[in-house]
Amino acid sequence: MTQDALQRLIPSLRARTLAWWLAIEDALPGGRGRRSLWSALIVLVMAVLVTLVWLAGRYEASQLQAELERDTANAVSDLRTQLSRHVQALQGLQSSHPSEAFWTLEAQSLLRENRDMLRIEWRDPALNLNMMADSLLRSPVFERVRRSEALNEAQQACLRAKRSSGPSYSHSYFLPQTDGLGMEVMDMCLPNTQDGVLVGFTVVTYGLQELINARLGVGYGRRNEISFTEPDGTRLAIWGNQSRGLRLFTAQQLVDLPGNTLVLRMDGRRGEPDLFPNVLTALVTAMSIALVTVMVLLAKDSRRRLKAENDLAEALAFRKAMEDSLMTGLRARDLEGRITYVNPAFCQMVGLPAEQLTGRNAPMPYWPPEMVDEYKQRQAIRLAGNAPPREGFESMFIRADGTRFEVLIIEAPLISVQGLQTGWMGAVIDISEQRRIEELSRASQERLQATARLATVGEMASLLSHELNQPLAAIASYANGSLNLLRDPAASPQNMDDVHMALRRIAEQAGRAGKVINSVHDFVRRRDQAREAVAPQALVDAIAPLVNLQARKLQVKVHTRIESKLPQVMCDRTMVEQVLLNLARNGMQAMDQPGNLERVLVLQVRRAASSAEHGWVEFSVSDVGAGIAEDVVGQLFTPFFTTKPEGMGLGLSLCRTVVEQHGGHLGFEPLLPRGTVFRFTLPAVHLDKIAA
Repeated sequence: MTQDALQRLIPSLRARTLAWWLAIEDALPGGRGRRSLWSALIVLVMAVLVTLVWLAGRYEASQLQAELERDTANAVSDLRTQLSRHVQALQGLQSSHPSEAFWTLEAQSLLRENRDMLRIEWRDPALNLNMMADSLLRSPVFERVRRSEALNEAQQACLRAKRSSGPSYSHSYFLPQTDGLGMEVMDMCLPNTQDGVLVGFTVVTYGLQELINARLGVGYGRRNEISFTEPDGTRLAIWGNQSRGLRLFTAQQLVDLPGNTLVLRMDGRRGEPDLFPNVLTALVTAMSIALVTVMVLLAKDSRRRLKAENDLAEALAFRKAMEDSLMTGLRARDLEGRITYVNPAFCQMVGLPAEQLTGRNAPMPYWPPEMVDEYKQRQAIRLAGNAPPREGFESMFIRADGTRFEVLIIEAPLISVQGLQTGWMGAVIDISEQRRIEELSRASQERLQATARLATVGEMASLLSHELNQPLAAIASYANGSLNLLRDPAASPQNMDDVHMALRRIAEQAGRAGKVINSVHDFVRRRDQAREAVAPQALVDAIAPLVNLQARKLQVKVHTRIESKLPQVMCDRTMVEQVLLNLARNGMQAMDQPGNLERVLVLQVRRAASSAEHGWVEFSVSDVGAGIAEDVVGQLFTPFFTTKPEGMGLGLSLCRTVVEQHGGHLGFEPLLPRGTVFRFTLPAVHLDKIAA
């Protein structure tokens, strides 16, 4: 763009800027916004004037930097071109089959024409040296260090060249020289193939310093400092020097060679750029930046306002969605009692649309007709300022279809943003379903109680029928014996004594049956049984007649073993006697099998042997029956489980319950070689407790 064109563009830009500024000023409300914009404009103009010089210098510096980068790129291109020519010359050397003298002569000619070549070698496919030629322009490069010691990089390059069938360059390496200095060199390996068969390699050693001097120093080293560097910045070779006091510009380019990559760095020092040549361009650029900045600020302000509006709309939509999804009815009233808001749940609850409810005052269409006066009085009290109860109050509403339902109303003052009360906000909860569930629960509880009473009656009847079998059987036996004695015409006075004894036994068993009925009644109703201190001998003696009566019937020998000086036990005497009697009867019935000639039942009472049961008395009943089967063990104490055809399955269950109510434990174990032992414990009573 020419200077005349820029001068024509400036007035139009000024006009557009003024128009934009006026539009912005009109858009902002109040004088404060205008003053802020004018202050921003003054600051912006001052900033533009201050930055004009800096922008001009930056532009000139960018031009110089671009020039240096172009020189660096051209130098890299020239270097690659020259190295490609070297490869072509070496390929021409490989194309013929010269003698050793001719090869040496041609190699020396290449070394003289190219000062950057320090040595040319001809090696066989195994990299053994066949011929070589050193440059005559300087001392041999491998004069101090033998070639065999620095052959590793060349070997690696030849391997890469063999794989790629083209030239390959090695990484640079340092070679010390005889003058006490050294140089960085690199090898280039070119494979020689004839008729597709590898016949050898041509290896050229380049000096990096000579490469810069011969190829780049003349054309690019007059004003610049040229160097080969490693990626970390270490300089391998350098050419040229720099003037002091000038500004430094640096450019780098990669010299991408097959197998190796060098970094070519070019440093140039230039004078400071002039001030005035680019001021006009900088001014136009600054004004454009200012306009763009103002537009960006306006766009940001518009985006902020739009974002605030969107956030507000989303918040309102979210609140509306929450209110619509609530199952609780919401109702807002003003200070006069008129409805100002209802949510969909409230409308659905009363069966009326929001249009028919909003703005209505007492009486409300959902009030029952007979309760209108009561509800009006309650609303008047509320509007008078009396706060409603926090837990709410119950009320009765009527739907549009005439059905009535109970509700729980919780109201609170409606406070505005300014902190003033503008009405009342109420939450209305339909509790009709809750009341129905409570009624069903109450009826179900009554049915459960009736069922429990029936179960208690059944349990008591079952236990009575089970426990009364023994005293009733004993009464029947004594009665039959007495009748037999009385029917004997030759009855003697001794027989009459037996009749009297049998009648006493009948009376005793009848009394025992009454005690059993009372004990079972208290046991079923879970009452505290009347417990007393009883000697273990008395418990065994009380059941001895019934045990002996059944033992004679089943031909069982009964042995009683009671340890001396046993303490008394605290128990319900009747129930414990029933436990002993049940266990003894079960033991005798277990031995009532054909072929069982040894029928012995042992009743034993002793102190508990376990240290954990110190202060307890142990009762045991042993038999020599067939024992308890494995499949019966797990269900032995289950109520109504029995292995006897005439049994009810309540005996052992009752025994365990009675013992556990006394705090003891009932268990069993096999008796070797055959039989079973049932043991239970009762708490012993100390003498000092008896005296008390």
